[in-house]
Amino acid sequence: MQQESTSEQEPDDSESEPEFVELDPSGRYGRYKEVLGKGAFKKVYRAFDELEGIEVAWNQVKLADLLRNAVDLERLYSEVHLLKTLKHKNIIKFYNSWVDSKNENINIITEIFTSGTLRQYRKKHKRVDIRALKNWSRQILEGLSYLHGHDPPIIHRDLKCDNIFINGNQGEVKIGDLGLAAILCKARAAHSVIGTPEFMAPELYEEEYDELVDIYAFGMCLLELVTFEYPYIECSNAAQIYKKVTAVLRNMISIPDGMHSS
Repeated sequence: MQQESTSEQEPDDSESEPEFVELDPSGRYGRYKEVLGKGAFKKVYRAFDELEGIEVAWNQVKLADLLRNAVDLERLYSEVHLLKTLKHKNIIKFYNSWVDSKNENINIITEIFTSGTLRQYRKKHKRVDIRALKNWSRQILEGLSYLHGHDPPIIHRDLKCDNIFINGNQGEVKIGDLGLAAILCKARAAHSVIGTPEFMAPELYEEEYDELVDIYAFGMCLLELVTFEYPYIECSNAAQIYKKVTAVLRNMISIPDGMHSS
């Protein structure tokens, strides 16, 4: 009888933890094969922090797709260093980073949100009260206020529901994917078009913009959360979106007859 009782308590080997496929240089972080998400320039894997005993996200960005010269590399280092300084309850926590020269990528370790992105979460949960939407919106705006409150301001430039993450158990929302964010230069303007067409403010196409483009993108995020529709779903390509958005800009800056100064 004693032997039978012992047998029932034996662990199930089929549920053993998967092995790491990669380790960081210090050996602290181990990457699993499981992919959590993909972007234009990166893949996000599930990983584990052996020191703290917590799961983390391993963001792997291909340098070959982003870097053309030494200036680009220096800018990337600057942006990664910036991530280390960001401390806010509505911004994804940044833990570590390093460059893998052999495989031509940069690895960034951040906190993990198992409920996924706000877009995934909203698709899964159709019945959400307006109070929850207001709570999510407030948290996003608090995160943006923190970024824009820096001197010079930090512009996300690609804010969308796909890179806003949620902890479904607590309703906690955080802005992520800040790898392409940039600090405004001395001229207080950025000069490169980066973003998702459906969420890009009109001035982004003109390559002269400030942190207010993130507020426009927030509005598009809110529109998607309320309507369940991706912005400009009626457009079949980026060119059509560009035509619609810039038409709005032209209408905004046109001066009506009789309004010209004499």
